[in-house]
Amino acid sequence: MNTVPEWHLVGDWFDICSCDIPCPCEFAQAPTNNACQGMLAWHIREGHFGDVMLDGFSLVALGAFEGNLWAGEGKARMGLFIDERADARQREAIQMIFGGQAGGWPAAFASNIGEMRGVEFVPITFEVADDLAYWHAEVPGRVIGRAEALSGPTTPPGMRVQTLNPPGSEVGPGQVATWGHSTKARTDGFGFDWTGEHRSSKHIPFDWTGPDTA
Repeated sequence: MNTVPEWHLVGDWFDICSCDIPCPCEFAQAPTNNACQGMLAWHIREGHFGDVMLDGFSLVALGAFEGNLWAGEGKARMGLFIDERADARQREAIQMIFGGQAGGWPAAFASNIGEMRGVEFVPITFEVADDLAYWHAEVPGRVIGRAEALSGPTTPPGMRVQTLNPPGSEVGPGQVATWGHSTKARTDGFGFDWTGEHRSSKHIPFDWTGPDTA
């Protein structure tokens, strides 16, 4: 793919990280204890890269960093799992978009990555409850992350704890973050080995287009 075609992805994203609840990074601050590690997961509900259809594919990233990424204090170390069901053209398209070569918001996000430890193609399961009561992703034998929506004594039944227009949104501006806490988290890959329960988690939808236009 020598030229970048028009592309569009719509889907769901969530993370589970080592930060206290709520994760300060979402507010464009330094992470808890100035260091963060954990997992990020994306599911493309609808998407295309030119004539390459990308509906239904998922990705899971493992990463760690120190300092406030939004303030340019450091760079993240990351490894990426991609849905093995993608064929050769779909794999190339996904890697171009998420690697930042196709422009759009993912290019801005990729600029915060200082070390890419590798890419593996694996089976991935991904689920988000229709009412955002929970979200879940798994790479068999390597990664499992499950979180439930945050609640408390003053949260109305069935309602979600949400932040509008978070200043440090990993999926770009103008979205709604729904807060949760992890019930299970385990990562093993690319040199990242971490477990955590009752840690910060958040779900945010994404809607990206590219390439950038002048």
